[in-house]
Amino acid sequence: MPDHKIKIAIGSDHAGFEYKEILKNFLQDYEVKDFGTHALDSVDYPDFAHPVASAVENGAFTFGILLCGSANGVAITANKHQGIRAGLCWENEVAALVRKHNNANVLCIPARFVSEELAKEITTTFLNTEFEGGRHQNRVEKISC
Repeated sequence: MPDHKIKIAIGSDHAGFEYKEILKNFLQDYEVKDFGTHALDSVDYPDFAHPVASAVENGAFTFGILLCGSANGVAITANKHQGIRAGLCWENEVAALVRKHNNANVLCIPARFVSEELAKEITTTFLNTEFEGGRHQNRVEKISC
């Protein structure tokens, strides 16, 4: 059962647009805000990654989800924000590890390299996996510059 306190900021460029729309539907039990894009027209991914990252960084949202073709661009952009730990996830095990070991707060999905079903599974894994803390806490604390 989803935690209704979890608020999710979601965004994508044109390559991730269709999956973003699918995930918004899939996440209907959560509070989700769509930061765009809102069409298939070519756009620049930082225009959507920065607002999602800022919304998570300032505490307005619990998690962010970003999608683009490879997810590298949105991950690089989101990770420019001090309070963000964005993880590029292409399979469930990676999604679990970025939460367990890195306390990731932004999920980046490569829309051109995963199926719709796998994107949903990765999202579920990310949202339902807790940070382990312990030996990982010290490492996470060393991430910020």
